[in-house]
Amino acid sequence: EEAGYNPCDIIFDPNVLTIGTGLSEHAMYGMDFIRAVEWIKTNLPGALVSGGVSNVSFAFRGNKIIREAIHSVFLYYATKVGLDMGIVHAGNLPLLKDIDPVLRELCDDLIWARNAEETTEKVLAYAEKVKGKAAKKVESTEDDWFRKPLDQRLQDAIVDGIDKYIVKDVEECRVTSGLTPLGIIEGPLLAAMGVVGNLFGSGKMFLPQVIKSARVMKKAVGYLNPFIEASKVQGQKDKGTIVLATVKGDVHDIGKNIVGVVLGCNNYKVIDLGVMCPLEKILGTAVKENADIIGVSGLITPSLREMVNIAQEMTKRGMTIPLLIGGATTSRKHTAVKIWPAYPDLWIYVPDAS
Repeated sequence: EEAGYNPCDIIFDPNVLTIGTGLSEHAMYGMDFIRAVEWIKTNLPGALVSGGVSNVSFAFRGNKIIREAIHSVFLYYATKVGLDMGIVHAGNLPLLKDIDPVLRELCDDLIWARNAEETTEKVLAYAEKVKGKAAKKVESTEDDWFRKPLDQRLQDAIVDGIDKYIVKDVEECRVTSGLTPLGIIEGPLLAAMGVVGNLFGSGKMFLPQVIKSARVMKKAVGYLNPFIEASKVQGQKDKGTIVLATVKGDVHDIGKNIVGVVLGCNNYKVIDLGVMCPLEKILGTAVKENADIIGVSGLITPSLREMVNIAQEMTKRGMTIPLLIGGATTSRKHTAVKIWPAYPDLWIYVPDAS
C-alpha cells in the first residue's frame, strides 16, 4: 500500500545511543548508527536522516573536552554517509584540526569499536588528565595574538571565527601591505574563506562554524567598505546591471555581499535585494531594471530547491539573461543536474566569491 508521501518529506531518526560506557554490548552503537544512516540513504532515496548527536557521548558527561571532540568526529563520519541534520550544541563543536591528535585517535577507536574495553579505559585516563581544563581555558591574550604574522592572524580570525581583533588586523593590512581595500578582500580575506570552504567541503568543518567565519568576514568587509566607496571614480559609465539576492528562506549573505562589493568596484551597477527574497521580487526587479545578470545565493539545503524554482520560472517567462548560482550549499553537480534542465539558456555556477 502506498501512502503518497514525497520521500523528501520523510525524516528518519535512528537512535543515537551512548558509547564508552564500559559495557561491551554498547560498544557498537556509534558504528551502528553510521551504518544505519548509510543504509537509509542507499535504500530509501530522497528520505532525510536526523540524529540526537549529543547522546553518543553521554558516558563522559561533565567533561566538555571529551564530549565535544566525540561530537565532531562522530559528525564527520555520519555526514560522510549522508546524515542531514543532528541535535547538538553546534556552537561548541571544535574543528577537527584543533582536536588533540591523541584524543582524535581515541575518538576514532571509540566510534568504530576498536578494542572497545581498552579504548574506554584510555579515554577515561585522558579525561582525568584534562579534567577541569575546559573550565580554566582562557582566550589568548592580545600580546599572544599580535605576536603572530599578519597573514596568519587574518586567516586564524576567519577560520576560527574570532572577531575580537579583526578590525585592527584589517586596518594594519590596509596601512602596511600596499594592497588596496578591494585587494585585501580579494587577497588574504578570500584566501582565508577558501580555507573555510575546503574544510567545509571535506566535512572537517560544520555549518555553525562556517557561519561564525562568515560573520568575521562580514565585519572585515564592513570596515573596508567606506574606503572602497571613497576610492571610486565618479561619473564612470556602468558596465552593466546585476540583480543579487539571497533566496527565500535563507538569511545568509556574506558571499553575495562580497560579490556585490567586487562588482561595484569594477563599475557594475549592483542592485542588492538582501535576504529572504521571493522569486517574484527577484525576477520582477530584473525586468524592471533591465538587468544584464541575475545572481542568487544561499547557504542552507532548502535554498537549492528555491534556486530550481527560480530557474523554472525564468524559463516559463521566456527570460534569457544569465543566471549566477552561488553559495556554500551549491555545487557544480547540483547546478548541472538540477538548474540546467530547468533553465537551459545560460546559467553559471560560481564556486566562491572571488
